[in-house]
Amino acid sequence: MITSLQSNEIDIGIGLTEGWVAGLGKAQAESRSAGYRMVGTYVETPLCWAISTGANREDVTGVERLKGAKMGVSRIGSGSYVMGFVLADTHDWLSPASTSSSSASAPFDIIPLQTFAKLRESVNDRTADFFMWEHFTSKRYYDNGEIKRIGEIYTPWPSWHIVARPGVIGDERMEEMLEKLNLGIKYFEDHREEAVQYISTELDYSAEDAREWLKTVKFAEDVRGVRGSVVQETASVLKKAGVLGEDARMEGMIGIRRKE
Repeated sequence: MITSLQSNEIDIGIGLTEGWVAGLGKAQAESRSAGYRMVGTYVETPLCWAISTGANREDVTGVERLKGAKMGVSRIGSGSYVMGFVLADTHDWLSPASTSSSSASAPFDIIPLQTFAKLRESVNDRTADFFMWEHFTSKRYYDNGEIKRIGEIYTPWPSWHIVARPGVIGDERMEEMLEKLNLGIKYFEDHREEAVQYISTELDYSAEDAREWLKTVKFAEDVRGVRGSVVQETASVLKKAGVLGEDARMEGMIGIRRKE
């Protein structure tokens, strides 16, 4: 999506908060335009990342024993990678060296594996000891016995944000789109059973899981604007993970600011 924004193929994108902040911070470090700014908040609630291991891994029994373990990630800098540092920070496993810009000092042995399928394979064939992925996407594989769940951790920030190319910020088309998103969210909230039907038939979730997911997610009542504290907190964690350098700044990341 970032590449598409930079090449003017799309004007607006909706994606995970940490991805947008990482892209903006990296552009700053290279003294170039990121091609977008953050303009809206889509999902107010954090994302729940399940912590998983192999179904028959007797050696991996709980989160407290994961320090120094082999952590499978989709790629360096991804959400599955960044959340490892959130986990380590929560358990005070980050050494001073781990907060530098070098990912070599990570609190885990990092194993990039590209896909969710390869991550699931890795914890069973012992290429990795654990990985983290969104809870409800992982749940069907707990239910079928392929992997087992040993814990969970939430992002310390609202999970989904909206960005736009600088050329369309303030444009009436963007304002119209944000208002239509508001209307769509209101329709979704007012028609929960219709949402369950759609999710359970189109998105490979059971109706029961769809209902449970709906209990955990809160969309913004008004998507317009981004809180500075959210960007600051996200950038702070990305610095600890070595995704961003210590000189990353919040200035210029937000196109429409929301009151704290």
